[in-house]
Amino acid sequence: MTQVKMLEAKTDLSKLVKMLETKQEEIIYLARNGKPIARMTLIPKKSISKRIGIPEFSFLLRRKGYFHSNNQEAAAKSISHTGYGENI
Repeated sequence: MTQVKMLEAKTDLSKLVKMLETKQEEIIYLARNGKPIARMTLIPKKSISKRIGIPEFSFLLRRKGYFHSNNQEAAAKSISHTGYGENI
């Protein structure tokens, strides 16, 4: 934990951010008149969740005619649900 004065934070902002990025510090407190009033931390990275269902590119393949089905009626219904409409 590091505590810095406002003037120091203004002049050395890049240095303070670098300290957070390199994990030298987890939290940096900004102080006014010797009392902490704000804190700086890194923004946590969001985890990417796995997509459930049929990938979007399979619909694009159907639209471009790369995917053929023996049952043309079923293929047309599944394509129409992608938002591309009946006129493919």
